[in-house]
Amino acid sequence: MNLPTTHSIGTPGQPWGEAEKALWRSRQTRKRSYATDVLGVVERLRGCFDVAEYGRLDYPPESFPLFAIRSREWRDDLPCALVTGGVHGYETSGVHGALQFVDLRAADYAGRVNLLVVPCVSPWAYERIHRWNPLAIDPNRSFRDDSPAPESAALMSLVAPLRKRMLVHIDLHETTDSDESEFRPALAARDGKAFEPEGIPDGFYLVDDAEHPQPAFQRAIIAAVAKVTHIAPADAKGEIIGSRVVAPGVIEYELKKLGLCAGITDAPYKTTTEVYPDSPRTTPGQCNAAQVAAVCAALDYALAARS
Repeated sequence: MNLPTTHSIGTPGQPWGEAEKALWRSRQTRKRSYATDVLGVVERLRGCFDVAEYGRLDYPPESFPLFAIRSREWRDDLPCALVTGGVHGYETSGVHGALQFVDLRAADYAGRVNLLVVPCVSPWAYERIHRWNPLAIDPNRSFRDDSPAPESAALMSLVAPLRKRMLVHIDLHETTDSDESEFRPALAARDGKAFEPEGIPDGFYLVDDAEHPQPAFQRAIIAAVAKVTHIAPADAKGEIIGSRVVAPGVIEYELKKLGLCAGITDAPYKTTTEVYPDSPRTTPGQCNAAQVAAVCAALDYALAARS
């Protein structure tokens, strides 16, 4: 893969201003339909689940309703679990894996846990297959008070009443070749920094919470996903994307400090999945199935540990 050394927008070493962000935004084109791919599926799921609009993103001339899917038999005596996808809109299996879990497996957990599933946090980015929102902001570094990203703020508002009741939060992501060829160079240019390639791991991995690690929980998810797709190995430095591998297929981040989605609740069991869809060893169907397997393994482990 030929990697760019500089980005086509901006002046090397100088952060973007509004003119550069406007130029970047003008180059983003709609490539797929949130209404068809996501809202159409959500509408079909209304027959078995409660569906509610929890916010709306207004990016004139467009407006995107945001939807959450809940267990129909919600009970105050049950623990709660949060599944999020599409925080980065370009990460396809995060969105479709979340929807596939609701469609195929969520009913298995009826009466055992209250499920809250938000399949597509960032619909503008989903349609443009991008990491950022139209403000050139990464929602997954913006889960903090007074968030500059409307996507992040809306999700935090939705989850706030349940933050202390969550047993599990699993946030579904992908690491793609375009991270290295497009998104990280753009990030470096936006911030006036030099782009330093890190490499793309070939396989699935997880990001645990460095402040409250749950290694057995992570191992259980890795074991389940390994039956569906391959697990990313450590590189020659014993790292994955610049972070030390603490167990096969597991690295750690300080979730809340970095403003990451997986840090928005007090759930004792939390993780971020990372599927690698560009591998010649996997298919889109396997990527979706890996996300579903990860969600089910997370729920199964947490519920067993609680009993």
